[in-house]
Amino acid sequence: MPLEPIHHWIDTPDALDAVCTQLADAACVAVDTEFFRETSFHPVPALIQLSRGDVAYLIDPVAVAATPAARELLGESGPVKLMHASSEDLEVLHHWAGVAVQPLVDTQVAQSLLSEDPAMGYQRLVEQWTGDALPKDETRSDWLARPLSDAQRRYAALDVIYLPRVWAAQREVLIAHERLAWLADDCQALVAQSGRSATSDGEWYRRHRQLWRLSPRAIAAYQRLTAWREAEARRRDLPRNWLASDKVLFAVAEAMPANRYELAAVEGVKPSLVKREGESLLALVKEAARLEASALPAALPSPLGGPFKRRFKALKRVVAQTAETLGVAPEVLARRRDLEALVAADLAGEPLPLPGGWRGALLGADLAQALKTIDTPVEE
Repeated sequence: MPLEPIHHWIDTPDALDAVCTQLADAACVAVDTEFFRETSFHPVPALIQLSRGDVAYLIDPVAVAATPAARELLGESGPVKLMHASSEDLEVLHHWAGVAVQPLVDTQVAQSLLSEDPAMGYQRLVEQWTGDALPKDETRSDWLARPLSDAQRRYAALDVIYLPRVWAAQREVLIAHERLAWLADDCQALVAQSGRSATSDGEWYRRHRQLWRLSPRAIAAYQRLTAWREAEARRRDLPRNWLASDKVLFAVAEAMPANRYELAAVEGVKPSLVKREGESLLALVKEAARLEASALPAALPSPLGGPFKRRFKALKRVVAQTAETLGVAPEVLARRRDLEALVAADLAGEPLPLPGGWRGALLGADLAQALKTIDTPVEE
């Protein structure tokens, strides 16, 4: 049976400051958020939960703005913040408090360094380390409703009550395996990425899995189109797809339309998009069309070709062997896009973007060696 959490509702600046004072000297503070994002680009904070492991404090961000004491607690000078799968929560808290939440320990990241499950959910994590099964019935609640039900409050409190207990157990095993420094590096990278995401993401175009199908000029167009959408979605506070989906922008870049008629003929482009955003889209395509050849990005190699596939398989083998030795999932050591970037650089004769930090120490030399010896084809 899960613990029956003690929790307090916080909806005034004075009460928030009192909580922050109580938690300021804690070794670590568990943090979680609930938010709404279906109709906006920026997350709308609906609830913020804090706990040192005994009592949960449920802060109503609809009623109370972040105070200086809250910003200090969440910021670099405050105690360690314990979170689980923190990426979106970091964004919510940055939006509410205007600070980068650090120092950070993400228990999902910690678990990825201890097992072959790199994305273990909170309920499974708690059950594994404490034996208690937590309720899941309020996962999709309306967290902006007021007042919250007793079941919602209990669910929200349990989301932070267990984190200190889980972390204490994980920490012992990480120390025993000499991986605590790995966790610190990965969590700092999460904080840094959160800071970049809170401003802009001009590299969004790189996420498209079919980018290699585009010509260099079309890649330049797609880069500009996605950067425009990112800036406009932030400015208008609208979901990205409400402006234009990745699929539509990719099709526009591939077609390189010169006028509204050609834009309207692109698959997936609706008349409403031409009417609302047509001039902006065409201007960006025209900008890419006028670039000098020397200013264009490099063409990307096809992942379907033999040279690419041989190199990718060799790198994948290195990662898989190391992951098996460590008892972790291969994607914890290297994502597919990281390996693809290594292959693309090798085929282009460019410096290899080898991993840094602890991953580089474990894998860097072996990855480079695997590419050096690739002239001998591996078996399909």
